[in-house]
Amino acid sequence: MTTSMRPSDDERLRRWRLVLGGEPGAEGTGRALTGQDAAMDGALAALYGGAQNTAQNAADGAARSGAKSRGGLGASAPSVARWLGDIRTYFPSSVVQVMQRDAIERLGLAALLLEPEMLEAVEADVHLVGTLLSLNKAMPETTRETARAVVRKVVEDLEKRLATRTRATLTGALDRGARVSRPRHRDIDWDRTIRANLKNYLPEHGTVVPERLVGYGRAAQGVKRDVVLCVDQSGSMAASVVYASVFGAVLASMRSIATRLVVFDTAVVDLTDQLDDPVDVLFGTQLGGGTDINRALAYCQSQITRPADTVVVLISDLYEGGIRDEMLKRVAAMKAAGVQFVALLALSDEGAPAYDREHAAALAALGAPAFACTPDLFPDVMAAAIERRPLPIPEA
Repeated sequence: MTTSMRPSDDERLRRWRLVLGGEPGAEGTGRALTGQDAAMDGALAALYGGAQNTAQNAADGAARSGAKSRGGLGASAPSVARWLGDIRTYFPSSVVQVMQRDAIERLGLAALLLEPEMLEAVEADVHLVGTLLSLNKAMPETTRETARAVVRKVVEDLEKRLATRTRATLTGALDRGARVSRPRHRDIDWDRTIRANLKNYLPEHGTVVPERLVGYGRAAQGVKRDVVLCVDQSGSMAASVVYASVFGAVLASMRSIATRLVVFDTAVVDLTDQLDDPVDVLFGTQLGGGTDINRALAYCQSQITRPADTVVVLISDLYEGGIRDEMLKRVAAMKAAGVQFVALLALSDEGAPAYDREHAAALAALGAPAFACTPDLFPDVMAAAIERRPLPIPEA
């Protein structure tokens, strides 16, 4: 007896066919793909179908009904650009970004990102920016402006997402730190003053007698905190470098915070004078190389003039290639002088990073716990450091 197949069953077979790939019917589904499904299958097979499949296959797949072709990727940037356009057509942005990262790793497409037509086709995200920065020194002039446009788009999107909350959170923390009990009349915070004097409410007069005034002193207009962002620019820290550059630009735009941005590998580079444009900052970095945290902290320590009003944020996976004991001594000395020291193993949306656990434990013993931080949590971490509160360390 023959039973007609319900649409839901047909859809399940279709999805299994796309998951399993291979020649039509080879997996036992009995389902051949046509039209857009065949093009999607071709795009997936180009990336995940084996070493002999390439992005060239995907470009051909859009015009065939699941038929496979074999070919070499070579330097055919236009065909890869078409493949990138195909996956943006068939898949949501989050999936496209994953496929792009996989293509760069599995198919060796990094070199092709030096082609302008490739850059115009990609879905821009933080990971792509990290790849472009690692290729910065090899980038021809014909590609550089396109690459900067891609990086600027990502940076501007991040600033829109992060800037408002960062400024609001840190301004609140700074204002609370600057509160005084004998403010001038124009500096009185009436909301807090009323709340502080509610016990002095006189019902017969319908008013509060303010025995204690709460407000902000004149120092509120000056620089209240010095912030030093010390960022490891080794290859594994690419996403952290991108986010740190954006946050550095946001902090530098706040008059009450004096911000310094230092990046390092085995050398130390001070990019503070470029903080007005985070794109310039990013193209001033050089991802890769070794790591000398001790040398970087020595430079940061030399720039501190107001220890009690300084927050140093070290962003690193703590794989130290320099002198470990000297690094720990510098951290201890800064903390003893009154510096608020924060160690972030990563500043990114990724999960728990790989890091040197021994060095992390040594920092924790000095009162500087090391932990990974998402960009959304960073303003709260900075606010806690400014107010000298316990840091909001996420659960492991």
